[in-house]
Amino acid sequence: MKTVDTRGLSCPEPVLLVRKAIMEGEYPFVVLVDDATPYENIRRYATNNGHKFEVVEEDGEYKFTFTE
Repeated sequence: MKTVDTRGLSCPEPVLLVRKAIMEGEYPFVVLVDDATPYENIRRYATNNGHKFEVVEEDGEYKFTFTE
């Protein structure tokens, strides 16, 4: 499964990396996030564009799993 590691990156780069992964169409894929701002921006982008995903928080980091 493809992993997009956005930890340590500032917006808008995490959202752009997620958008690129979505455009490539290789589902499922995982996105790792370590900050609240990119977390919110990725969640908002995915929700507003109708993408299906699950999020798990663990030790202050977030793991998005995009399924389509």
